[in-house]
Amino acid sequence: MSNIKDKLKHIFEPKLIDEIISIGNRMTFNEGDVIMDYGKKIKFMPLILSGTIRVMRKDEEDREILLYYLSSNESCAMAYTCCMDARKSEIKAIAEDSVEIIAIPHEKLDEWLVKFPSWKSYIFNSFTQRFNELLKSIESIAFHKLDERLIKYLKNKTKVTGKSSILLSHNQIAEEMGTSRVVISRLLKQLENDKKLLLYRNEIKLLSTF
Repeated sequence: MSNIKDKLKHIFEPKLIDEIISIGNRMTFNEGDVIMDYGKKIKFMPLILSGTIRVMRKDEEDREILLYYLSSNESCAMAYTCCMDARKSEIKAIAEDSVEIIAIPHEKLDEWLVKFPSWKSYIFNSFTQRFNELLKSIESIAFHKLDERLIKYLKNKTKVTGKSSILLSHNQIAEEMGTSRVVISRLLKQLENDKKLLLYRNEIKLLSTF
């Protein structure tokens, strides 16, 4: 438990940390595990202790698009709103690697807003950060060319994982970016020809020239 206190002591006051430890449910997930899924009722808000989570959403035609990534000490604002309103999940959260979270029960979310100033600040900051990330995504889709979006996507992937190799198929990338596999394959091949990366089966290795 001391490890949790060390992770959270710069965010929350000691009394809140004690409540989180006593009430929260510590959970672990492996890479690829679905933590939250579309249409399922959300009964807790995840507070991430370690690892990275990918958050997706479907459009009206059931096409998935990447919303944002969450990492250590972060939480999902959309999960918070669904949990508070007792609504079914509008997102899908997937473990990018080994993930450990503390699941905060929904009945505590509103109570802590009044009881702990640091919790109120944390939730508001989370909403602001996620909102800014969504604005950047909209801006990227509206104003940037697809090749620029792909480069940004690959850079973000390596940033959150800390690795130069990306273990994804072209089809998976296309789904997350809301485009076709053929287009992604063509753009990746061009980047390989420009000596920016190397393509393997379900793996992309970024070079120092990227």
